[in-house]
Amino acid sequence: MLRSILSLLFLAAFASKGLTQIAPKEEVGFLYNRETTYNFRLATHKSFGFGMEWGRLRTYNKTKTLSLGISEMKHPKEQKQNAAPSVRRSSRPFVYGKKNSLFVLRSGWGQKRYFSEKAKVKGVAVGMSYSIGPSLGLLKPYYLALNLTGDSPGIGRTAIVKYSEANHNDFLDNSRILGAAPFTKGFGEISVLPGGTASLAYHMDWGAFDEMVKALEIGLTVDVFAKKAPIFVSDEQNQQLFFNFFLNLQFGKRK
Repeated sequence: MLRSILSLLFLAAFASKGLTQIAPKEEVGFLYNRETTYNFRLATHKSFGFGMEWGRLRTYNKTKTLSLGISEMKHPKEQKQNAAPSVRRSSRPFVYGKKNSLFVLRSGWGQKRYFSEKAKVKGVAVGMSYSIGPSLGLLKPYYLALNLTGDSPGIGRTAIVKYSEANHNDFLDNSRILGAAPFTKGFGEISVLPGGTASLAYHMDWGAFDEMVKALEIGLTVDVFAKKAPIFVSDEQNQQLFFNFFLNLQFGKRK
């Protein structure tokens, strides 16, 4: 996936250079003052997110933006695996050693600028966008189904538990792990981790001066937190700084 995103970034840069070279100098007006878009994001490590962006059009090729969104954040070392066949044939895949799932609530102020003033004639406006702002990491406890009492695999009392110092050995014992708990388990126990975020992207808009917004962004997001995000039981695996490439689809309306 990373190779595909980097290829798209290269093509976008090539297209933007071509547009800026062939576009003649010409005065262009604009018809709209504001735009609102809904965003659907796919990032590296198979994470996803959604959000909204509000824009104020300053000139025909420059828009000030305010955005708010939430995304799943996966650690690069997260790898799902199945329970041992001797434990249970039908179980949910789980991530070994994981104790929290991380989601990021991002807000940002930024700008979107088009390279070509002939975007309306060419069909696709190409430019760049950036944003920067505060964020909150949302840590949801990661629950596992464990066999806690049986001496033999698959025999004994099954319990849905989150990690604690008291169950450290059981939580990391593959012979007792039956699988992951349902995704909704733990949402009532979310804790927060303050941080900041910044993003830079190539922006492609099909009909940049039309009423309906249909755009694609390809870029990089950087997230930093006040301390290491405790995703794994082992603190050595956790990190404070995250880099993610992303694809962002935007649909909305100008007025």
